[in-house]
Amino acid sequence: MKIVICEDDAQQRKFLQSTIVHSSLFQYEDVEIALIASNPSEVLAYIQEHRADCFLLDIELQHEINGLELANTIRSKDPFATIIFITTYAEKLRLTFTYKVAALDFIVKSEPDLAENLIDTLNVAYQKHQNIHSQQLERTFQVKIGEHIKIIPFDDIYCFSTSPNAHKIELKEKSGVYEFFSNLTDIEQQLDNRFFRCHRGYIVNLQHIHKIDSTYRKITMKNGSICHYSYRYKKAFMNALPLHQTLSLNSAISEK
Repeated sequence: MKIVICEDDAQQRKFLQSTIVHSSLFQYEDVEIALIASNPSEVLAYIQEHRADCFLLDIELQHEINGLELANTIRSKDPFATIIFITTYAEKLRLTFTYKVAALDFIVKSEPDLAENLIDTLNVAYQKHQNIHSQQLERTFQVKIGEHIKIIPFDDIYCFSTSPNAHKIELKEKSGVYEFFSNLTDIEQQLDNRFFRCHRGYIVNLQHIHKIDSTYRKITMKNGSICHYSYRYKKAFMNALPLHQTLSLNSAISEK
């Protein structure tokens, strides 16, 4: 679990780092403090290139971007990230409802058992991280290519489509394109709700959609692949899209 700390008070940064490093949680090999930042700009720069699992954010940052606004940006990039707010003033916690940021917990700095509360909350975050990780390990698709079986994580798959070659399917994923004997109906039964059958010839990964052209019912995936959705599936397809926070409908659907 990669932890990012954003706290503008140097003494508090030192306290948070020391508490985590000297806790029993730090004995796990997969727990690390990936970034200790004094302002939101450092965090924003970090998440452009890297991914973290847990963010400890001070709400009252002396910056043009406060901790709540930073959390909103983090959440838009990663709906599964764990966010823990730290604040000096308990009444500020009400603002989280205004910003609609789902946080794991809120920690008030003036609490006498601050260190204990912090570690308890991070232990809960770690269990959440482990659960997500184990689920992701299970969510894979197997493709038989010759005498070999390739195991592909769902997150790496862009789309499935029928091949010009009879009874074959094309799978496009981050490492390449594979063709194999199957049909989309059978494949659809093996997938979860991040995938959608939008056409008799296509199944797309909703989290990898880059752009939708509603005039020609054309879908551009993040890798540049072009898929299509049929009029028959249009309503269900559009209804499925908001469930995936990685796609912004306002910017992704182009009307011509």
